Amino acid sequence: QQSGRRYNLFLKQRLRIDKRHQSKDSIFFRDGVRRIDFVLSYVDDLNKEWEKKLERRKEFERNLKKAGLELETEDKKESEDGKIYFVKIHAPWEVLITYAEVLNIKVPIKENDIPSTVENPLDCMLAPLRLPEKVMHPEPDYFTAPFSKDKQELYLINNESTFFSPSMRNRIVNYILTRCPYGTEEGKKKFGIKRLLNNGTYSAAYPLHDCQYWKKANDPNCDNERYTLYMEWARFLRFYKEQPLDLIRKYYGEKIGIYFAWLGFYTEMLFLAAVVGLICFFYGLFTMDENMSSKEICDPAIGGEIIMCPLCDRECDYWRLNTTCESSEYSHLFDNVATLFFAIFMGIWVTLFLEFWKRRQARLKYEWDLVDFEEEQQQLQLRPEYEAKCTQKKKNPVTQEMEPYLPITSQAVRFCISGTTVLFWVSLIIASMIAVIVYRLAVYAAFASLMENTQSLEPISGLLTPQLATSVTASCLNFVIIMILNFLYERIAIWITDMEIPRTHMEYENRLTMKMFLFQFVNYYSSCFYVAFFKGKFVGYPGAYTYMFNRWRNEECDPAGCLIELTTQLTIVMAGKQIWGNIQEAIVPWICNWWGRRKARNNPENLYSRWEQDHDLQTFGALGLFYEYLEMVIQFGFITLFVASFPLAPLLALMNNILEIRVDSWKLTTQYRRPVAAKAHSIGVWQEILNGMAILSVVTNAFIVAFTSDMIPRLVYYYAYSENEDSPMSGYINNSLSVFQISDFPDRNKPKMNPGNFVICRYRDYRYPPDHERKYLHTMQFWHILAAKLAFIIIMEHVVFIVKFFVAWMIPDVPADVKAKIKREKYLTQKILHEYELEKLKEKLCQGDKLASEKEFIATEGRMELSRAM
Repeated sequence: QQSGRRYNLFLKQRLRIDKRHQSKDSIFFRDGVRRIDFVLSYVDDLNKEWEKKLERRKEFERNLKKAGLELETEDKKESEDGKIYFVKIHAPWEVLITYAEVLNIKVPIKENDIPSTVENPLDCMLAPLRLPEKVMHPEPDYFTAPFSKDKQELYLINNESTFFSPSMRNRIVNYILTRCPYGTEEGKKKFGIKRLLNNGTYSAAYPLHDCQYWKKANDPNCDNERYTLYMEWARFLRFYKEQPLDLIRKYYGEKIGIYFAWLGFYTEMLFLAAVVGLICFFYGLFTMDENMSSKEICDPAIGGEIIMCPLCDRECDYWRLNTTCESSEYSHLFDNVATLFFAIFMGIWVTLFLEFWKRRQARLKYEWDLVDFEEEQQQLQLRPEYEAKCTQKKKNPVTQEMEPYLPITSQAVRFCISGTTVLFWVSLIIASMIAVIVYRLAVYAAFASLMENTQSLEPISGLLTPQLATSVTASCLNFVIIMILNFLYERIAIWITDMEIPRTHMEYENRLTMKMFLFQFVNYYSSCFYVAFFKGKFVGYPGAYTYMFNRWRNEECDPAGCLIELTTQLTIVMAGKQIWGNIQEAIVPWICNWWGRRKARNNPENLYSRWEQDHDLQTFGALGLFYEYLEMVIQFGFITLFVASFPLAPLLALMNNILEIRVDSWKLTTQYRRPVAAKAHSIGVWQEILNGMAILSVVTNAFIVAFTSDMIPRLVYYYAYSENEDSPMSGYINNSLSVFQISDFPDRNKPKMNPGNFVICRYRDYRYPPDHERKYLHTMQFWHILAAKLAFIIIMEHVVFIVKFFVAWMIPDVPADVKAKIKREKYLTQKILHEYELEKLKEKLCQGDKLASEKEFIATEGRMELSRAM
């Protein structure tokens, strides 16, 4: 029986091979002439909805044919699993030119005669980074004009089959698919492929890749752009090469092209920040031995003789200051004069990045024919979900047509539910952060008792102090909680945005963006804000400590400062997020595709069709780019908001982004179906979010330098309190530690044992000693330092903001040469169009109504004269 089945399968495959002489790995109809512009697939399952779905499909496909599209169906017997039908769609020339006019698509009218910019003298040095000219610029540069059916002879139409690129063709077909009706249900007209996908009438709708990514197609008419993108762009070994942005735009559309242009530009700008950060790090490394604070802490005669007060109640013992020797040395890597310079530099770098990106974006808008593109035309169309759920209608004051609308009362209720849900989840993040703080407070005593030898008061390991062990484990726990909350909230955010029923696609994206960004901002940065601005600031002093929930004593900073802990927190969260993100983006789609194609791999290549190959790939959804932008903007926050604590953050981001560009390009080229081409002239609402973070970063870095680092207290001591002219910083550690009399400890705080019979212990603060009349109150030095910190914040913020605004004012948003080119192109386009109209009128003059044509001819000539004058 088994051998009989194999024989039948063999015969079936032979019959199929005989039926199709050509390979099915093709992007053309069976006639080998008509190009497949889109594919629909469905499974003919015999359930209770079967008849309804069949009727919808028949009506939908009938209306597609009425719209002028040509369809060809592949029977399920021809598919690899014998279950899936494929409907191939071709848009003939008449349909393409009709909708090109509707969509205002710009097409070539004349080759660009504006000379290219002057060659860069460094071009010879940058040659190894360049790609071949054919890859970088796959098409000549043309002057373009919006397409019009009545002026076809005006355009450079050499070949009707290749005049519109495949991305333009799939965009036109998608436009028809999203508006094509399929019947009336419950008294309402139903239309659009999105609804048919949602209700299961069709299982997928996608344009085809032009070939397999690892080899060229056999068909000589195929451009093999996917193969070129894979070989020149999507492989990691090409990480040092520039990106073929024009080819990306041609293959995937402007929206994806602008994302990769932004990501590439951001990565280039990070190189400068990474180099300066590395120099600041090396400055800290080379001056470690000169750091007087860590010298005094490590000196057995100074730090070894200073007995510190216990860091927790009852369980913790007294400890010697030199037990934090190594951590104080490492904290100097990030807490030094270079930190201040780097914080100011990054404030200016952010402005340069944003201003130069505006210029780069303006250049791309010109090169990609997006100067007059109104995104609203594409984005302001009503969402099918809005039309389906809004039963009431009112007259649109602009179009004077009846349109569905959502009553104010319904909107208010939905916004209240949405706002409450977002508030609840943000509160959940804050609650989880408090839980992590409680963990830190609760386990510190356990780490302290495990790690310290009570006889010698020495730590088990020089670097692994109780503070560091608590910080590292808490950071890891916090990262796990962040990722879990992230996973859950993504689904909640989409659900509540759907519930709000936004009117347009642009509204939908903007609302979802703000919800996701607000949540992720709080989720990722709350722990860093806690360590930077709250930890160690509200501790109290021995005998009068402050407690969380009247139970857990608030954390203290290391004697060398809290900056090293902020660095640890930032490194773990930032690096962990980047590693996890790359695993999620690269490995998960690969495993899903490998599993989906496991059966098809046994078939001969000529039976595994191009549409089946693409069907087995993952879907790059409407929110695909949204998650990519969100990931990069969160990273941007890490390298700007807290960069004063970790100068190596830009270097980490740079290494990640070099990998990110190749991972994103690899998955888009090899693991995902080809997305429908979409236009976009900017990065949208993300630009405003980046501007807001740039301003906030100046404030946060000023506060980190003032309140988290030890720079201001050291400067105040250097200029006002130092008594040694030869070594002004000697004595700083002793000066920064206050004295507490152990007999003043209440029973709640007093350690169980005092094997050394110590009389006093020291703690980090500026308070009067026990024998002073103002016992344990703040000294004048404390108020001097506080005043210096506040003055520093005001001065630094004002200096950086003035420089930022001056730089922004100095750098024009649109380069002068681009402005000139735009004017030149507009002038030449108008001239060509007017000359064309003039020729037409001359012909008309020769043929018809002489008087009317003469007047029209004179008016047209006058318009041309005015155009030249302008």
